[in-house]
Amino acid sequence: MLRRSSHPHFNVGFDYMDQAPRYQNPAPTSGARPESNRNAAHARNRGRQVLTSTRMHLALEHVDHRPWALPSGPWIMEQTWHDLLFAHWPIAPEAIHPLVPPQLALDRFDGRCWIAVAPFHMSGVRARWLPLPGLSAFSELNVRTYVTYGGKAGVYFLSLDAASRGAVWAARQTYRLPYFFAHIDREERDGWFHYHCSRQRNPAEFQAQYRPTQEVRLRTPGTLDHWLTERYCLYTVAHGTVYRAEIHHRPWPLEDAAAEFRTNSMASAAGISLPAIPPLLHFSKKLEVLIWPLKKA
Repeated sequence: MLRRSSHPHFNVGFDYMDQAPRYQNPAPTSGARPESNRNAAHARNRGRQVLTSTRMHLALEHVDHRPWALPSGPWIMEQTWHDLLFAHWPIAPEAIHPLVPPQLALDRFDGRCWIAVAPFHMSGVRARWLPLPGLSAFSELNVRTYVTYGGKAGVYFLSLDAASRGAVWAARQTYRLPYFFAHIDREERDGWFHYHCSRQRNPAEFQAQYRPTQEVRLRTPGTLDHWLTERYCLYTVAHGTVYRAEIHHRPWPLEDAAAEFRTNSMASAAGISLPAIPPLLHFSKKLEVLIWPLKKA
């Protein structure tokens, strides 16, 4: 039995907890044949599998913070992001404008655009109904800025580097994103996360160490920290058509951070000269993320 969600924004509007058919054991009969018993056991197992596959994901228990309703269709992929650093720099709109498709409007905070370099590691990468062999865990680094389209603020990626050739190929094919294969080394040592990313094609390199410096604190709507991070879709443009992929997660559990950069040519490889000022730094230990398919916006 489907049950409509009581949440005012969850107007797609069913609670998937109750979508699984409830299997009731047949009443035992005397003289039942072994085949009947096996069939009944098989049916019970099938019912349990359906219940497991349709149970609502824990991330969907928290939707009040979203700026718009959840997408109407089912999510198709989940990922868990670990040990992520946001390093943000302000950038003049005229510096970033040539790199963003004209169909997308640059998003600004107090008149300024922002660009981020974000290294992290992901695990638990799987499609909704099946695992992705060889693609379930790898490190990634992306360079991103912020745009709007149709009243929805989102992320526009200038580049994404991943230490998985399969993931690079799949993301380029299914999400039309500028992924590159890179060699990435990462380790935690003496309280610091050491991260080294080296890309051969369209060469770029990032080498830094970073660590959290404060306790986790949810950021207040209207602040710069919240504006930079609480975004629930990504955009890409192909042949003049704007595509959007919706995402969902709980509010970012952010900590202030410190970082030491040895090499950082990721933004310059994308055509951006970062200003010679310290970046705004945030760290997040873990975040579970759901992703919807790419669709025309």
